Amino acid sequence: MSLFGPGLHAFLLGFPALLSIVNPLAGAIIFNEITGNASRSVRAMLARKVGMNSAAVMLVSLWAGSYILNFFGITLNALRLAGGAVVASRAFQMLNAPEVTEARKQAQAASSLPAPDQDPDEIASMAFFPLTLPFTTGPGTIAVAVTLGTERGAYGTPLGAFFTGMSLAAIAIAAITWISYAAADRLDVILGATGRRVLSRLAAFILLGIGVQIMLSGAIPVLHEALAR
Repeated sequence: MSLFGPGLHAFLLGFPALLSIVNPLAGAIIFNEITGNASRSVRAMLARKVGMNSAAVMLVSLWAGSYILNFFGITLNALRLAGGAVVASRAFQMLNAPEVTEARKQAQAASSLPAPDQDPDEIASMAFFPLTLPFTTGPGTIAVAVTLGTERGAYGTPLGAFFTGMSLAAIAIAAITWISYAAADRLDVILGATGRRVLSRLAAFILLGIGVQIMLSGAIPVLHEALAR
């Protein structure tokens, strides 16, 4: 039970951040548009593979991203400041023009999508590129996941609890993505254009706050160290 609180704190930090940047509901609408000519079974298969691939991308970024950067001599506080700034900047762009972000994702995925009459194995091969990368978990998601990984040890959170909570957050987002993509045709009818815009802006606002919070977690120790000198 002693690890439950810190693990829950990590989950509550990671889940909204990843949910905001992945935005599976908005992604599902675009997924439905670019795979509309495929059969329901093919789309269900693609949704499952994209969900599994997305989990792998986020978990690798969370677990290894910050360690790889540390190998090059970049401190955790520097990573938090830079990563938080990137996340906040990305969120600000999403907040002001969510339609541009959606259109870019749609163009990237559609440009590499095979024709509906191609071999099913060929269609399945597209589940990773472009449907997972860069459509679902692109550079923005990887940047957010790596930045979240820098929060290990912040506020005294034990490593085991931190990575458990963050990993569960990534798996939960992947599961939501799988379900959303599998039900993309129904979501398109329910949300409509207005619902997509509202969701995109709400997600961007949450992500902006998380980016600023991560920046503060890097800036406060630096300021304390500077004032102590």
